[in-house]
Amino acid sequence: MTSTSDVVVVGGGIAGASVAYELAGTRSVVLLEAETALARHSTARSAATYIPGHGTGVVRALIVASGPRFARLEADLDAPPLLAPRPTLHIAVDDEGEAALAARLAEQAGEPGAPVVLDPAEAERRCPVLAPGVVRAAAVVEGAADVDTEALHQAYVRGLRRRGGTVRAGARVTAVERRGTGWRVHTGAGEAPIDVADVVDAAGAWADVVAGLAGVPRIGLTPLRRTIAQVLVPDQARLRAPDGPLPMVIDAGERFYLKPEGDGLLVSPADETPVEPHDARPDELDVALALERVEAVTRLGLRSVRTSWAGLRSFVPDRRPVVGDWPDHPGFWFCAGQGGSGIESAPALSAFAAAVITGAPVPADVPLDRVTLSPARL
Repeated sequence: MTSTSDVVVVGGGIAGASVAYELAGTRSVVLLEAETALARHSTARSAATYIPGHGTGVVRALIVASGPRFARLEADLDAPPLLAPRPTLHIAVDDEGEAALAARLAEQAGEPGAPVVLDPAEAERRCPVLAPGVVRAAAVVEGAADVDTEALHQAYVRGLRRRGGTVRAGARVTAVERRGTGWRVHTGAGEAPIDVADVVDAAGAWADVVAGLAGVPRIGLTPLRRTIAQVLVPDQARLRAPDGPLPMVIDAGERFYLKPEGDGLLVSPADETPVEPHDARPDELDVALALERVEAVTRLGLRSVRTSWAGLRSFVPDRRPVVGDWPDHPGFWFCAGQGGSGIESAPALSAFAAAVITGAPVPADVPLDRVTLSPARL
């Protein structure tokens, strides 16, 4: 016995949940997640930020287009506020950082949401965790924000179910076979195979693994491990900003970042270690490196690590997402390779992906041609 649907979406993280929700507006959808709970991997281990100007040009366009869509999702999906304003400071503390910041500003000149030059003294005033005199150059993104990732993901899943979609956790895909013009998807959940017209591979770091199960060419995805630690700040007065929320701080050379959280900081060495797809764990040396680099620019006396974790940021070589199917394998669609921008770009990217998959017009607010992210470019 088999069951039928229009679409199977593989992967229950933010990519799978968001595109499944968008597709469910016009299609019957089954969302399959290998783990017993949704969003256990990269989605749950993100720094949870929305930063215009982040990533490659295509990614930056998707992030900007996602901004207004977050507000619409709150209304459409009965979600709590999804974005909480928090400016982001890009700082340069040495020659390498100054060169990187100058290049970033030149590349993004005139783009909406681009970083704006900020006097180094003003950067230190606005962010008292920075040690006096450490900043040599700075820029600010005023439109950045924290993202309530859990609320966003739950809203998409809730919306998918309201549209008649089915969610199956603990349903690891074990085989995908071509059946006429469609596909048959097998799981290890002891359930009947599912016959569908389309399969959407939104399996994050495992997207190439799923493609291999289907006999579909891989897209050359490389998972990169990133480590984050939560540390206590001994001098709590340094966490009080003179006006507005304390900014997030990113090294212009991408060697560390810090983000205020409660009575401490989230810190990362901005590591990108190539690994096989797996349940990532933090490396003690990377945690120590994060503390060392952040301590050098803050002099806060950081010693107490409350907890640490790691997630996987997956990229193809040009560091743009992949949305589309291979010409010789129609109906097997990738929605993968979002790197570190899967959450902040989800509202626009999922709407774009749904248009590509269904053949509908690309939304007017997403300034991309449907072939821009096709795997055929790789």
